[in-house]
Amino acid sequence: MINTPHNCPPLPPLPANFNVAEEFPITRNWTFFNHAGVAPISARAARAIERFAQEARDDSYLSGRWYHKIELVRKLAAEFIHAHPEEISFVKNTSEGIAFVANGLDWKPGDEIISTAVEYPSNVYPWMDVAQRHSAKHIMLPEADGRIDRQSLFDAITPRTRMIALSHVEYASGFRHDIAAIGQFCRSHDILLCIDGIQACGVLPVDVQAMNIDFLSADGHKWLLGPEGAGIFYCRKELLLSLRPEIGWMNVINASDYGHYDFTLRADARRFECGSHNIPGVLALGASMQLLLDMGIETVTQRVMALTAHLCACLEQKDYAIISSRRPNETSGIVSFKSRRYNHSEIISNLEKQKIILVEREGRLRASPHFYQSIDDINRLVAALPS
Repeated sequence: MINTPHNCPPLPPLPANFNVAEEFPITRNWTFFNHAGVAPISARAARAIERFAQEARDDSYLSGRWYHKIELVRKLAAEFIHAHPEEISFVKNTSEGIAFVANGLDWKPGDEIISTAVEYPSNVYPWMDVAQRHSAKHIMLPEADGRIDRQSLFDAITPRTRMIALSHVEYASGFRHDIAAIGQFCRSHDILLCIDGIQACGVLPVDVQAMNIDFLSADGHKWLLGPEGAGIFYCRKELLLSLRPEIGWMNVINASDYGHYDFTLRADARRFECGSHNIPGVLALGASMQLLLDMGIETVTQRVMALTAHLCACLEQKDYAIISSRRPNETSGIVSFKSRRYNHSEIISNLEKQKIILVEREGRLRASPHFYQSIDDINRLVAALPS
């Protein structure tokens, strides 16, 4: 029997006409808590892929108007993060967008890049490569008690600091950086801010203008509820010409005039799109982004925060150690915790036998529920954990 905690925020209701099982059929088979890993795509996204496949099968490219639809998705992505459409390009994954920055800037020997020692590898290896190839310095700040103290970040800055590269939300702990405060500091000190947004976009409000973000990359297969292989890259318009792109046939201003070779690059973010798009992936990503916008990102955030607060309170009742920060404005959709006495691998295996999906990251159990789930789902997980 789960004792419902009294100090948890209420769970905002879903719209009366929202059918969870129809939009997320995975709920018929699994209680799924790995949206921070590879999330189920929404039914809308699946229909977009099916529609593309039918059009490609029956008419090739003749009836789908796919590239017109892609431009609509570009506008949708811009709305999602409060950017301008000309600042959005489509990428294969988060790594590709970060690589645009790492490989595109004109680095100088002695330039410093500050990040943390708990980043996902896609936000580590590109900066290590910059350090090796350009005699730059990559500084990785340690985590303490599941947190990265903002002041320690500021204290690490020197006159040679060129960039701060952070995940909006750290993948293993769920710690949420105060990107607005960090962005304000960076802008006032002429330091570039590059954000791995994959653990925030789709579950937390992201406003690249208000947060003073210069670059952001996010694949769509986590909280955005899209398929793998389709994501977005944001580059602040004032910096578009400062990045050297990978060159292909689509970067240029007259890409569809195949026999007229004019090596004039596009002036907007499409300059980073060097070849043909992952059309079904982008269209599916757009369908899920529209679902989230229809739901309202504030509602999505409130529901996820209520679910994670309930989970943490229940875990403490069962004597699990919560690693994720529960301080105001440091919480996210990720709850990282440890058992004080049971083997994590055995816990995960036993849960899967009960059709409950949980994962382990960096020696910690990690749960990441999304907005469409319920308190009953959380209670089912907690009841299945050994006490």
